[in-house]
Amino acid sequence: MDALKLLALDEEDLGVVSAHVQDAVFKVAGIHYDPRRRQFSLVVNRFVWEKAEGKRRSFERRRALLLFKCVSAVRSLGFDRADMEAVLDLLALRFLVKGEGPEGTVEIVLAGDASLALDVECIEAQLADTGGAWETASKPRHPEGD
Repeated sequence: MDALKLLALDEEDLGVVSAHVQDAVFKVAGIHYDPRRRQFSLVVNRFVWEKAEGKRRSFERRRALLLFKCVSAVRSLGFDRADMEAVLDLLALRFLVKGEGPEGTVEIVLAGDASLALDVECIEAQLADTGGAWETASKPRHPEGD
């Protein structure tokens, strides 16, 4: 298995991680914030974009863990955190710097005008595939210009 493992320590790195989690899906039950350890984690089924180029019929998803460290607060908007079976679609990761930085807010942009906001001391994120791959017949599509 060619498991993906990425580390993000700045905005450019976060952009690379964002590209790899675009169109990941996850259940609300996969969201976890540990305030004592100051860590936020998200268990996702990511679409494997790096293997999708040129393919037409079968694509791949993989179980992955997205982890953020140095997190002081988490906020959510646009979905019910109590509905553990609700499925959300991750569109992008953005960083909004506070003052001169390195602190700021990592925004996890979700479909349907929903989002998660993580207040962080600095960007420290990891993405790692944690399980095997499975085939999917559909490739996420985006309107032209998006």
